[in-house]
Amino acid sequence: MAPSYSSNGGYGYSSSSFQPKHRRSDSTSVLDDIRAFLAHSSRSAWRFWRERGRFLAWAAIVNAGRRLRLNLTYNRLFSFPHLLVAAWIVVLLWGERWVFHSAVEECEWEKWEKWPAGAKPHHLVLVADPQLIDPHSYPGRPWPLNSLTMTIVDNYIRRSYTQMQAQLDPDTIFFLGDLFDGGREWKTAHGDFRDPEWGPHPKNEQKYLKSWNKKYNEFYWLKEYARFGEIFFSPWLEAGQKPENEHKRRKLIASLPGNHDLGFGAEIKLPVRNRFEAYFGEGNRVDVVGNHTFVSVDTVSMSAASLSEVARQDVQPIYKPTEHFINQVKWTKQKAVEKELRYLRGEVPEVKLHHRIEELNKANFKDQPRLVNEDNNKKIPDLPTILLTHVPLYRPPGTPCGPKREHWPPTPPPKGQTEPVFPDHRNAISVYRGYQYQNVLDEKQSVSLMEKIGNVIHAFSGDDHDYCEVVHAPNQGSVREITVKSISMAMGVPTPGFQMVSLYNPLDPVTGKPLASDGQPTIQTHLCLLPNQISTYLHYVGLGIFCVILLAIRAFLVPVLNLPKFALDLDADSHSAASGISILPVFKAKQEDYDEYNLPSAGYSASSSKYGSSGTSGERRTRTGSVSSSSQRKTSPRNGGHNEKGRSRKSSVYSNSNKSSGTKGWSWGGKHHHHEPRIQITGEEEEDMYYGASTGSKWRAKQSRRKKPKPKTAMGVVVTELWTTVWRVAWMVVTVFGWLAWKG
Repeated sequence: MAPSYSSNGGYGYSSSSFQPKHRRSDSTSVLDDIRAFLAHSSRSAWRFWRERGRFLAWAAIVNAGRRLRLNLTYNRLFSFPHLLVAAWIVVLLWGERWVFHSAVEECEWEKWEKWPAGAKPHHLVLVADPQLIDPHSYPGRPWPLNSLTMTIVDNYIRRSYTQMQAQLDPDTIFFLGDLFDGGREWKTAHGDFRDPEWGPHPKNEQKYLKSWNKKYNEFYWLKEYARFGEIFFSPWLEAGQKPENEHKRRKLIASLPGNHDLGFGAEIKLPVRNRFEAYFGEGNRVDVVGNHTFVSVDTVSMSAASLSEVARQDVQPIYKPTEHFINQVKWTKQKAVEKELRYLRGEVPEVKLHHRIEELNKANFKDQPRLVNEDNNKKIPDLPTILLTHVPLYRPPGTPCGPKREHWPPTPPPKGQTEPVFPDHRNAISVYRGYQYQNVLDEKQSVSLMEKIGNVIHAFSGDDHDYCEVVHAPNQGSVREITVKSISMAMGVPTPGFQMVSLYNPLDPVTGKPLASDGQPTIQTHLCLLPNQISTYLHYVGLGIFCVILLAIRAFLVPVLNLPKFALDLDADSHSAASGISILPVFKAKQEDYDEYNLPSAGYSASSSKYGSSGTSGERRTRTGSVSSSSQRKTSPRNGGHNEKGRSRKSSVYSNSNKSSGTKGWSWGGKHHHHEPRIQITGEEEEDMYYGASTGSKWRAKQSRRKKPKPKTAMGVVVTELWTTVWRVAWMVVTVFGWLAWKG
């Protein structure tokens, strides 16, 4: 008697023993649920891999190998679309590499210098406003586009700067400020970073302040500093390792700050300036380079001393250091020149102190040696001085900048007039200010600056991003000033560049007097223009349109002239391959019911006497319980003889088993245990449906004949060819461009 399946018996299932798998228990935590979900997901993934995943993966590998084999044929490798890809590779190498080499090559020193024969000038390069792109540059752009912009702009600057180092090999490089675009916005680790009451952020940036202060802190600024060093410092150090540069006095000075590095005027935050000076050096400094005195002035901090700023708030901590430097700059210049002359004479640049022992209360500090004292201060020559400032000096509104300014060319003067048109507001630097910037210095500050420095023969500035050359008024020393172009392609100027300066001022190292004749110029300048990236991209667009036209013409000619097709006929290939290869298994193990086969008489006498023996009756019980005789094993015409073949194979298995056991019926267990029967999943030639009309077709999997693809129309061939060839050229070109961008 069958056991009862009750809830209170030993064989029953308790109602409390079955719980839904995914019902959350009150005693479990969210972490337990996550662990259970991950465990369930991993088991499901492993089950999928064992049952279907590995077969699908193998099918994908086989398909990829077949595609690769078809694509590596000679005719396909040298097809017309691949010839276009080869042309694209040449164009990309030109636009991403060679054009930078050609542009810098046009600026070689020998092509524009005009010094006396045998002169060995000092070569100097001025780099202005790199303004590395960061989240502050385009705060509304989404992440992929912003990152792509940063990569493209960094590559442009890197390629230009690397070619400048490789071909021009300058002795000295000065940066004119605005090294970063959002350097002033990244929160410092120490100090008060709040906006001053008189200088809050504009409304369009207010919504980003909270996220900026949270995401972009001191650590982010340090990453930006490392990024700047990778672009500018690394090529400089590599160039210094050349054998010809082993004994050269090379300098790279990037300490001059801009308004994007610190801010402007009273809106500067002292912690931001302290951080900048800690890594780049003092913004106010004096350097003797090429027998010229370079005076760098932190004019963005100095501008806090204007009357309008002082009237609003006490901002002395911002402008006082620069004011003190300017008041002492003449003495600082003499000290720097004396060090240089001592070096040229082969002496120690610093003075030697007296070695003596004295009582502290009797020590004499008046006779300490100094580089500059009453005896030699009049003997130290005043070398030609060059002023470096981020903010341009004052000029009247509408002062023209000359023909090299790219924004707007000069207005043509009237007939008979030789002087430039004044005022020419389109060709001039606008005189106004806004949040954290001011286009030019105040007039009073400009005049005072020139007077206190003294002997300024030339001035260089940045900030405006475009070239501007002016000669100032007599109250500013009639000094010539050049505003240097930005080296970045993202500063609103189509053609970036940098300023080259050649210095030649030979001196007598003993007296410090110049050896050249009086009145001879000691400085020559040249504007080196870099590639116009917009023009390069327009070349790419034009070539892309031209390639699409060529591919469209080819696609129309394929059915007309019966040209070889580029598109692979995957339907035909898969149809032919399906008949000869099978990715999935063709046999499946199956455990039949006990009544499927006749049981042996031994050990099952009762059953044998009641239903009969398989060896005597010649009948077997079907899965549905019906009895079929040997007469029913005849082949149905629908089966085409396939079932007869399957049954004969099964009958031979039965007879062999019975013969080996020596008894009638089916043998179970022991060494004569028969393997479980298998279902053969036959190939495409099997046309019977699952549980078809013939009784002999049971347990055969349903097979559907794959129809042969219909031939495409001429227009279908054209569309397929056009899409396939355009896609092939496009992804190959994008891949090459991505590789060039990744390599930098």
